[in-house]
Amino acid sequence: MSLADLPPLREALERHDLMARKSFGQHFLLDLNITRKIARLAEVHEGDTVVEVGPGPGGLTRALLETGARVVAIEKDSRFLPLLAELSEAADGRLELVEGDALKVDGAKAAGDVPAHVVSNLPYNVGTQLLINWLTGPFKPLSMTLMFQKEVADRIVATTDDDAYGRLAVISQVLCDAKTVMDLPAKAFTPPPKVASAVVRLVPKADPPPADIIAALERVTAAAFGQRRKMLRSSLKALGGGELCEKAGISPDARAEVIDLAGFLALARATLG
Repeated sequence: MSLADLPPLREALERHDLMARKSFGQHFLLDLNITRKIARLAEVHEGDTVVEVGPGPGGLTRALLETGARVVAIEKDSRFLPLLAELSEAADGRLELVEGDALKVDGAKAAGDVPAHVVSNLPYNVGTQLLINWLTGPFKPLSMTLMFQKEVADRIVATTDDDAYGRLAVISQVLCDAKTVMDLPAKAFTPPPKVASAVVRLVPKADPPPADIIAALERVTAAAFGQRRKMLRSSLKALGGGELCEKAGISPDARAEVIDLAGFLALARATLG
């Protein structure tokens, strides 16, 4: 059986008697027209290696395999493994299954220590933490094309002009070029979530700041946005307050929401002396 011969996803779910689990944040994307568009937006090509988290019944997985890519799928819910094994057989073994919690799986090792893209319809309950792990951890994806609930997507791409601007935007945009490439209504999913979703594409910058600067940036943004209504002299008091701001060339009377990426990087560098 080839990929083209596989039954529709809804039929496969019924045959395996599978339903989404709320505790896992599961919402299935079964429309192959949508999943194929996501694969195109991810710029996945034949011979590429792709890591996918939470494939579930394999809607996005099918689209990724159709490009000719090798897909490493990390699935926590063992109920889906038999269905995904059928998909792997139809793809001549280009789908490799890893049973486990993506928060605990070594992404680089799972990919076989080769450069890899990450393309996923992320479980809502762990999506933000997974993104932070990939941004700041040892696994460095070539690119990330990720679906989040729209509120989270807006926080990733926000600028100082947006109410959603915060720690997630600063860390994401210091390390990557980030943009929303697709919006999806709740009705696109089975079962429909209570919120809309969006796909964000993140491409790592060629010359990112070193690890010590990123660690300092995490500390500064956590403090600044943890008390975002306070002036930086107060919210950053534990890190040096007004003196730190003056050292970085930032007004101590400013609030976190008006400080751009360059300003936060200056604050991070100032904490290191």
